[in-house]
Order: sequence, then structure tokens, then C-alpha cells
Amino acid sequence: MSENRGKGGAVLAGTQLALARGFTHALVMDADGQHPCASIRPFMDISEAHPDALILGKPLFPANIPKERLYGRKLSNGLVWVEVLGKGIDDTLFGFRVYPLFSLVAALAPRSTGRRYDFDTEAAVRMVWDGVIPLNVPAPVRYFSREEGGVSHFHYVRDNVRMVTMHARLLVEMIFLRWPALLVHRRRWKATAGWHTFNRPSAT
Repeated sequence: MSENRGKGGAVLAGTQLALARGFTHALVMDADGQHPCASIRPFMDISEAHPDALILGKPLFPANIPKERLYGRKLSNGLVWVEVLGKGIDDTLFGFRVYPLFSLVAALAPRSTGRRYDFDTEAAVRMVWDGVIPLNVPAPVRYFSREEGGVSHFHYVRDNVRMVTMHARLLVEMIFLRWPALLVHRRRWKATAGWHTFNRPSAT
């Protein structure tokens, strides 16, 4: 890829290459040390036991989490619960996940949205709309200070506007199109014991 098309563009490009080479699943995590490598094996074990599921990291926050990030993700999580008609996606912004690749491509590749910081949220919501069961797995997360190299590339004006626009699109689409099928999916998921959250941390 000769130009920066954002996180979502990079993940989708890698996904299509992996599918072409015969892979079925991929674990995605941040490369800056925030996500624990010790959680990789438990995440993959759960994905192997539930191959059709979207395995979502549920962050266990440290005391030094920036307050604006904490409150911002609470707002985003609340909007997502409206978009999927209830709980199911415990944290919409945590990028530590295992994707079933075919389902990810089916949900997001046909459209041009969800290519930058909106990728994690839009991918999860659209996969749930398509009937992919979400399983949430607790995992610790670390926030580095600026002195430790913890510099975020999130642009608070540009990327927050992008997130607000995304939620507006998803809410409208849910209200006018998605809710009947989503109700059917949710009834099916409730018949799966423990479908919502694995309550044990995957690593410490």
C-alpha cells in the first residue's frame, strides 16, 4: 500500500492478504506495549473454541488512564449499546481482538467507512448486525506517560468529529434497517451459556 489509509485500511488490506493465503482468523493488538502479549494465547484459545465469534478485549484500566479517554469511551460504549440494542460489546474502542476474517471482510470491505480511528467501533457493530456473536474477554491495559513514549496520534477535533459522524450513521441505519434482524440474533445468542463476557482476566 503506497499511502497511509488509516488503521482500518491497513487491517483490511492484511485481512484480504491473509484470506488469500488460507488463514481464517487474526489477532489484532496495539504495537506500543499497551496490550499484554501474555493475553495472546488465552484469546486464541477462546477463539479456537468459538471460531464463529468476535473475541473482544475488555480493558482492565490502570489508575493513570487519562480521564478524557475514560469518559470519552464511556460515551462511545453507551451509544454502541443503543446501536446493538443492549449490551454485548463491552468496550468499543479497545483494539485487542480476534477477528474471524471472512466475517470482518463481509461486514466492512463493501463500504468506504471505518478506515481510520472509527474502524474498531464500526467493525464490531457491523459484525454484530450480521449475526456474529461477540465474546468479551478481560485483559489489562497499560497507559504510558509522555516521558515513557506514550504519545497518542488521536487528533481530538478531527477524530472526534469522525466518531460523532460514524455514530450518527450507525444509529440511523439501526433504526431504519437493522433492528428486526438484530432482535433475532440477540434471542439466539441468549441461548448460548455465558455468551456475553468471560469474567476471568486473560492475563495479569
